[in-house]
Amino acid sequence: MGIEIKVPVLPESVMDATVVKLYVDKGDVIERDAPLMDLETDKIVLEVPAPETGLVSEIKTQVGDVVTTGQVLAILDETAATQETAPATENARDNNKKAAPIASPAAEKIAAENNIDLSIIHGTGKDQRITKQDVIEFVGQQQLGNNTDSSDKPAMSTPADISTPAEKSAAKDQRKERRVPMSRLRQRVAQRLKQAQQEAAILTTFNEINMQSVMDARNHYRDEFEKRYGARLGFMSFFVKACAQALQNYPIVNASIDGNEIIYHDYIDIGIAVSSPRGLVVPILRDVEHAGFGDIELRILELAAQARDGKLSLEDLSGGTFSITNGGVFGSMLSTPILNPPQSAILGMHNITQRAVVENGEIVIRPMMYVALSYDHRLIDGRDAVQFLVSIKQDLEDPSRLLIGL
Repeated sequence: MGIEIKVPVLPESVMDATVVKLYVDKGDVIERDAPLMDLETDKIVLEVPAPETGLVSEIKTQVGDVVTTGQVLAILDETAATQETAPATENARDNNKKAAPIASPAAEKIAAENNIDLSIIHGTGKDQRITKQDVIEFVGQQQLGNNTDSSDKPAMSTPADISTPAEKSAAKDQRKERRVPMSRLRQRVAQRLKQAQQEAAILTTFNEINMQSVMDARNHYRDEFEKRYGARLGFMSFFVKACAQALQNYPIVNASIDGNEIIYHDYIDIGIAVSSPRGLVVPILRDVEHAGFGDIELRILELAAQARDGKLSLEDLSGGTFSITNGGVFGSMLSTPILNPPQSAILGMHNITQRAVVENGEIVIRPMMYVALSYDHRLIDGRDAVQFLVSIKQDLEDPSRLLIGL
């Protein structure tokens, strides 16, 4: 019967998952621990590996299918894999077969149908094996390079009409519409943002921060910090430390509402909004009240890399008592961030620009940043929100306050 490859056990908060990518086709040989397919939940992408080396004798799902815990995804035949690879050893003296690239049966079929030489395609599968998707992408690139389908090209062209078909095709392409399903992550983000707007009484307060002291500190300790921790001293660690200190001084901002009760958290877990290929994700920095600058920077780098590679776990994205989002990396001057339920507040960072400010009665040019704090007014009074933001401003304009805990 073979080995049944099933959907792994999903967390209680995740009801199902969607098949978003297949790495193999029926008849392919896959090695142990190599990826079989990707399943997307509303939080992360789960990679389903092969439990053993074998031949994929059956695939019971396709891209777009919704699956649940324990559902059979594919059948793996260990015996067939051994039998399939045996002839290759016996015919090793065949120069043509020896030189041929390794490709899946489906990839070979599509290549034959499109008269494509597999030797010019770079395989992305295990041991550079050419997959079905590799051939499909190659065909698509060729079509884009040609601009028009061969059927649209006239048999003969005269100087008067050489550019006409291309121009018409380009104009037609600009009028096309495409419908693609919304990813599970995007659906979840949309749902939570709408929930925040409907359930919370969101209000935003603003301030501005003179970033000169932070920039001077970064420049002064940059080389020594990087030598010790193997990471650059960034702006985010200053903001995380300032927020952690302010949250300790104003615990109501670190609290949340559950029905008719207020939950005060005696720990500080800060979510950092990160843009990933799948969309916006908010991995969590745990217990930041006890973390130093080096620990914070290293953890941010680790989470950013995991988000980029789609390797974040459910634990990385669960919980959080406060969030920080940095629209400044994209050039945003000012915004009103939306809460990440059930959290009660979120800080928005923005770009740093040189602006004229008054210091000691004189107009000077300083690197300034607007900051915004959105908060749930049902729980947090305006006074607490304003003082919380002022506390962050004071700590960043005089970073030594972070060391003595003011």
